[in-house]
Amino acid sequence: MTASVVERFYFEDVVLHGVLETPGITLTQAHVMLYAGLGGEPPGDPESIPDLLPLFLSTGLGWRVPQPPLAVLAFLGLEWNVIRPARVGDTIHSRSRTVVKRAMREGGVVIEEREMIDQRGETLQRGRFTFLVARREATPSIPGRGSRLAEGAADRVLDFRLRRIP
Repeated sequence: MTASVVERFYFEDVVLHGVLETPGITLTQAHVMLYAGLGGEPPGDPESIPDLLPLFLSTGLGWRVPQPPLAVLAFLGLEWNVIRPARVGDTIHSRSRTVVKRAMREGGVVIEEREMIDQRGETLQRGRFTFLVARREATPSIPGRGSRLAEGAADRVLDFRLRRIP
């Protein structure tokens, strides 16, 4: 059996102000029921979509863009705003734009602004994702040891804020 090499999108590849749009997905009652089964959250209104479901789906839709996955060392933060609720039957897609690209010794910080947009072109949700992204050629910090940045990435604190805007 041969091992396959997964192509990655490294810090050097990130384009400041670059925009990516995902394909769309139509939200169905089946999505709501699967979410309810995983989260234990009973559905209320049969036409409503749980606030976090579009955010979760946007992550999956990100695998369908014509770009390799970002070489993320750590997920540093998320700020997310619900502008208006999604409904069963809405077709949503995600648009992300890189707004910050700050180099560090062994990688860099990348901040993406992301929007969830419905079939009418209206923004349902928006927020910012902050990632620590690997450089293409990481050099060890200490001879004979792996990168301290990669080893400590799991110790990063996640800053998660969800706000509903009235």
